[in-house]
Amino acid sequence: MKIVLAYSGGLDTSIAIRWLKQKYSAEVIAFCADIGQEEDFEKIAEKAKKTGASKVYIEDLKEEFVKDYVFPMLRANAVYESGYLMGTSIARPLIAKKQIEIAIKEKAEAVAHGATGKGNDQVRFELTYYALKPDIKVIAPWREWEFNSRSALIEYANKHGIPVEATKDKPYSIDQNLFHISYEGGILEDPWNEPPKDMYKLVIPPEMAPDKPTYIEINYEKGNPVALNGEVLSAAQLLSTLNKIAGENGIGRIDLVENRYVGIKSRGVYETPGGTVLHIAHRAIESLTLDRELMHLRDSLINKYSELIYYGYWFSPERLALQTLIDETQKNVTGTVRLKLYKGNCIVTGRKSPCSLYSKDLATFERDEIYNQRDAEGFIKINALRLKMAKRIFE
Repeated sequence: MKIVLAYSGGLDTSIAIRWLKQKYSAEVIAFCADIGQEEDFEKIAEKAKKTGASKVYIEDLKEEFVKDYVFPMLRANAVYESGYLMGTSIARPLIAKKQIEIAIKEKAEAVAHGATGKGNDQVRFELTYYALKPDIKVIAPWREWEFNSRSALIEYANKHGIPVEATKDKPYSIDQNLFHISYEGGILEDPWNEPPKDMYKLVIPPEMAPDKPTYIEINYEKGNPVALNGEVLSAAQLLSTLNKIAGENGIGRIDLVENRYVGIKSRGVYETPGGTVLHIAHRAIESLTLDRELMHLRDSLINKYSELIYYGYWFSPERLALQTLIDETQKNVTGTVRLKLYKGNCIVTGRKSPCSLYSKDLATFERDEIYNQRDAEGFIKINALRLKMAKRIFE
């Protein structure tokens, strides 16, 4: 048997190579997606081969990740349970898609991943596998092997000389990509415990951010950010640059307890500096350019759209249909947003657009020649009819 493993070089997948070879007498091909986690990929490839992989694929997916996955999600203003910008959720369908492509190329019978049987990632990976190649065999080691904890994995790694960064003293799980870093498990499992100060990598403590605010401008075209401070950048370059600027101003930390798809509550700590700014900026430019009813209709779909991403249904017909509608709303979402970044706060200080629906002449409280205020009387009375009738009937 030939198996393509989604490989990160971390604890779970490092153990998985050796375990898959022994359990299935299989040839294991390791696939590592570069989506901005700033790893030494040569070292990862070398480690995979030393651990037993017959071949290693390293794919640079940063531009595709931001342009075709992160930006569509941001166009929808997607947020799960009012706080999580879904940096892990949105990465999984891309990784799984590329994994299937490699499996087809290598004529592999199976694919495997290192997600646990308690988490969301197993669902995200496998729904994508089946959506793109319904006949693929899926192997999830965490649902099969004898290990019942990460501590047990660490012991196994030490016993067999498999180098891993996790330790019994610092066993929390880290997932990083160009959009965010997530931390969960281990010492974070008690939701009363404050995260250790030395844990964070992207966002400095807000109280230690500069005393002087940083002003930036983001240009949008059809709902997508295309330039930062007047400089046109690729999708990945823009997000990477914004991560640095926002992180230096203490923006983008969040600590929450969320509901996993499998029904378990979990505590996650996230750093999403650039994504936080882009989410706020996108809302600002939409406030100028989106028709009221169109905006309200789209907003009514955000929770459903967000759940589809969080649960792993990126390639489902319903997500694709919603994306078509959302992208239709973005045709005129073009313009510039000015923001002030200051000690953990991202404040909109200006917005302008050639497609603006805002009219100063209409909105002004000064004298105007456009709006006849007496017209409001009839408008109010017509809309009050049902309220009057309800009052008479139910008194």
